[in-house]
Amino acid sequence: MEQVNILVIGAGAVGLSIAHALAAEFEDVVVAEQEESFGRHTSSRNSEVIHSGIYYPQGSRKTELCVRGNNMLYAYCAQHDIPHRRCGKLVVATDAAELPALRELHDNGVRNGVAGLELLDSEACKQRVPQVCAVAGLWAPSTGILDTHTYMKRLADQAEQRGAFIVYDMRAQSIERDGDGWVVRFANGEVFCANVLVNAGGLFCGEVARMAGLDLEQRGLAIHWCKGEYYKTTKLDNIPHLIYPLPDPSGTFLGIHLTINLAGEVRFGPNAWYIDDIDYRFEERWLDEFHSAVNRYLVVDRDDLMPDDVGIRPKLQGPGDGFRDFHIALDAPRLVNLMGIESPGLTASPAIAQEALEMVRGIM
Repeated sequence: MEQVNILVIGAGAVGLSIAHALAAEFEDVVVAEQEESFGRHTSSRNSEVIHSGIYYPQGSRKTELCVRGNNMLYAYCAQHDIPHRRCGKLVVATDAAELPALRELHDNGVRNGVAGLELLDSEACKQRVPQVCAVAGLWAPSTGILDTHTYMKRLADQAEQRGAFIVYDMRAQSIERDGDGWVVRFANGEVFCANVLVNAGGLFCGEVARMAGLDLEQRGLAIHWCKGEYYKTTKLDNIPHLIYPLPDPSGTFLGIHLTINLAGEVRFGPNAWYIDDIDYRFEERWLDEFHSAVNRYLVVDRDDLMPDDVGIRPKLQGPGDGFRDFHIALDAPRLVNLMGIESPGLTASPAIAQEALEMVRGIM
């Protein structure tokens, strides 16, 4: 049995951010990741967007941590030479019936403290993106994109420089209380005894929490896996900004949007449906839905859409549920438990790390 001070389970963007923050103040921080390298699931299978914070209810943790994380993430990227671009986002209304929802989205963003928001008419939208079809738009200049792999690599390297250890191929098999600490047994036979346990398990946070003895149904913390696919095209170029439709009214996802990567390549997605098993196979049965959704705001031929990537989110919001916030809490003695860290978790990751750090400070 190996004694450690703080054990973080999960080496996605959030787990690495937490380890990076903790290692600056505490000795003997260990990150245990079940995969062969960091960020193999939600953190690397997303739109790579730095969100502004316009979508979430005022006063929610998603809002607070996204808006704060936005500034922190841009600063970290600039300081550590992480490729990124503050490209801005255009949220479009494609017919007059959507105008009230567009104005409400603008007002919600203003209430949330998002700077620089501007309502645009059709002509102003075309000036920003000549190819777009819209009767009006909402310009969000603080939205951007980043290289998520480089971001996580920097966090991992700097956490280790600060004295943290990151170990891979470590799938937790059982977790139990031992006095004031936690004993975690892994499938490879390793056993760690930790003074503090941090559950940053991402897609698998529910499994970790259950092993730690939490009744997730009783607490309303059951995790629902939500799958989404992306299509790409090589027939569009010189798109300077991200283009989003108005979000899905159910709040399940933000709609099939257009994103660009740092090379200027265009892709669309994700869609969203709930699944029972982790499965990254691409299902082309949604192609017509993608084509129809995209062509509401930009013309692209069906044959020019090609399968790209698949991602899965760990949602607290189940089918038919309303908005669910991030859950970040001390749910048991010396257990910092992070549940439902989906979008905007990547943007919020530096701010989430600070919140986790404050919790650990209160324990130690």
